[in-house]
Amino acid sequence: MNYNFDELIDRHNTDSVKVERCKSLFGTENILPLWVADMDFRTPDFILKAIQQRLEHPILGYSMTPKNFYPLLIKWIKEHHNWDLKREWIGFLPGIVPGLSFTVQCFTEPGDEIIVQPPVYYPFFHVVQKNHRKLVYNQLNEVNAKYEMNFEDLESKITSKTKMLILCNPHNPGGRVWSAETLKRLDEICSKHNILIISDEIHADMVLPGSTHTPYATVSDSATQSSVTFMAPSKVFNMPGLISSSYIIPNAGLREKFVEFLEASEMGGGNVLAYAATVAAYENGEEWRTQMLDYVQGNINYIADFLKNNIPQINPMIPEASFLVWLDCKKMGMETDDLFNFFSQKAGLGLNKGTVFGPGGEYHLRLNVACPRSILVQAMKQLKETIDASRY
Repeated sequence: MNYNFDELIDRHNTDSVKVERCKSLFGTENILPLWVADMDFRTPDFILKAIQQRLEHPILGYSMTPKNFYPLLIKWIKEHHNWDLKREWIGFLPGIVPGLSFTVQCFTEPGDEIIVQPPVYYPFFHVVQKNHRKLVYNQLNEVNAKYEMNFEDLESKITSKTKMLILCNPHNPGGRVWSAETLKRLDEICSKHNILIISDEIHADMVLPGSTHTPYATVSDSATQSSVTFMAPSKVFNMPGLISSSYIIPNAGLREKFVEFLEASEMGGGNVLAYAATVAAYENGEEWRTQMLDYVQGNINYIADFLKNNIPQINPMIPEASFLVWLDCKKMGMETDDLFNFFSQKAGLGLNKGTVFGPGGEYHLRLNVACPRSILVQAMKQLKETIDASRY
């Protein structure tokens, strides 16, 4: 089956965050929204059909986890990430960001130090600070237009109060697929200091052609025993509104403690439509996933070529995973707020401001390319015309 990713779908009047928050975030509704990390592609038909079939039954009562839910998840992760999971390692989560907050509350105490690696997905900061833990930055280095971990800085930041590191694997916003060698080095340092790794792997299934995802927990026995992994079908199948995620914890002691926390919080159960959608995704999703990633790669190539040939003062960090492109705009000579306003108020383009991703985000913007290519063509046309007409 050939899927149509060129289809234009109007998301107005659907309570879409990407559309409905434009006025408050950018000051105008007359804008191309290229920010929130969901896709403007139709959620796959086999997922919508599974939901519709479930809705044919007139009762949405309390529901058990489908019998094939975890076997399909285990099969998918084995086939895509070469990780053999045991059923008892896995459980349901009502979203990965809530899961991050749960691990902070479960495995650390107020005042403990938690390391993050900015620039990085900004809820990492919130789940630390709002739970009254101390946020410690281990800022990434940019080397040859790719992010690399700064292990010397990491070791210098660790103290007796350092209890956790939250890892973004693959990385958002840089799109870096961390190598097994990098993850092994991270494990060596963190295991030596008894630091628990929480690995957010929501973009694992969004790895683009030519790269391979390595789950953190697979790089060594110590990584297996000192980590919590979160995965979800929500990004790759464009269904984040259904809130369907999973935790994977091989260490029995860590798992028991986390399960007890979830049970005490009454947070361990899913919802009936999320279950149906996830089963459909893992049963039928590979062809759609492959075609979608090829299309996204084409969009990334288009953006990279256009900027190189028309706006060379903007340098994209080419992602190895995800549909997010991190734009380095330092050569435009504007501070980050001015840059953000130039794109939104003058060019009519709504992108994420780089500074929300923490240190290293200055002079950057994050562009979501998971949309019909015609939208990106229009966006680049507007940007070039605005730059050509302005001395900014």
